[in-house]
Amino acid sequence: MSSDAILEQGHNRTLITLAVGGFASQASVRLCDPMLPQLSAELGGSLGQAAQTITAFAVAYGLFQLVHGPMGDSFGKLRWVRYAVVVAAIASAACMLAGTLLQLVALRFFAGAACSALIPLSLAWIGDGVPYHARQRVLAHFLTGSTSGVVFGQVAGGVLADTIGWRLTFGFPAVVLAGVGLVLMLDARRATRVQNATESASGAVIATKTARVPLPSPKAIAAQFGSVLAVPWARVILTVVTLEGLLVFGAFAYVPSWLHLRYELPLWQCGLAAAGFGLGGLSYVLASSWLIARLGQRGLILGGAVFFALGMLALGGQWWPAQTFFCALAGMGYFMLHNTLQVFATQMAPQIRGTAIAAFAVGLFGGQSVGVALGAVLVETIGFESVLVGATLLLIALALALAVLVERHNHAAG
Repeated sequence: MSSDAILEQGHNRTLITLAVGGFASQASVRLCDPMLPQLSAELGGSLGQAAQTITAFAVAYGLFQLVHGPMGDSFGKLRWVRYAVVVAAIASAACMLAGTLLQLVALRFFAGAACSALIPLSLAWIGDGVPYHARQRVLAHFLTGSTSGVVFGQVAGGVLADTIGWRLTFGFPAVVLAGVGLVLMLDARRATRVQNATESASGAVIATKTARVPLPSPKAIAAQFGSVLAVPWARVILTVVTLEGLLVFGAFAYVPSWLHLRYELPLWQCGLAAAGFGLGGLSYVLASSWLIARLGQRGLILGGAVFFALGMLALGGQWWPAQTFFCALAGMGYFMLHNTLQVFATQMAPQIRGTAIAAFAVGLFGGQSVGVALGAVLVETIGFESVLVGATLLLIALALALAVLVERHNHAAG
């Protein structure tokens, strides 16, 4: 049975709604990048202080994975997402009212904490409802939203800030997130009415109140993450995704600055070139059914590393459309590899899938944070070109090792 048929039978509307939420979540991650000069001028402070609006969101996004995963497993994944998108919408809207830079940083922290529930719990929900053989195609469809959000945030954040102002720009994700929350709540009420009608027709007793679920204690949350780490294959996937985040973003984060300083490209052209990375992700999504059917998981792992290497090693020059194409090639390779890792992550610990996906997200964001910090030191000492080549070669080695481990794991399981 095709993944499309599975979606038609199940929750296609919910999947689309969650993908839209993922779009708004990822757009929010990148929304402040182009508006830092405006924030610095209007709210006071240096560019570095204004950049805390980005850091606060990213820190909260990674930190609160430790909360959302166990909460989703305890309360229900869609139910917890409904709570989170309401808070995210309110926090995003409140950003429009910030009177000081400190207030905006605090509100961005709350927005990041709430937005961080959307994608991991959506992935876990897909893992719960879609058979393993069709899961990668469905996850690729879901990626349409999040990858579009990355591109939109990088490009439209500057465009909207220059036209309607930075305050109203924050209203865009707020409206989208509010709409997602409304649709999810209406769907939940509709599902409850259908269930009650079915039980009434069959003569079953209808419960008038939803049973209260106790909050998991910190000890219980730690035990759940410990259960994930106790699985050997889970430790492999978590290690790989951490190294993937470190290598890919430890190098790619400095591509726009390198193009600007080395080849004197205007900053807006560097931004468009970097946005090509997300366009490469969209290209993978559009071609995912064909690629998955012909390459399989090991082929996607190895092919993804090759595409990433070709794109990164070809970078350099003063014609920005070519740099955009090379970034898109690298982005397509990254998403081929990362989407495969996502599929593995959904099966690490099926009984507590929300917690497992949260651990996966923590590994990814932790690797990115370490990679960017380490990259800053290495770029200053050995130069960007050496960092780019080193990270690319190490990613190829990581993909080769993962392909071998996947083959051994499948052999042992089969």
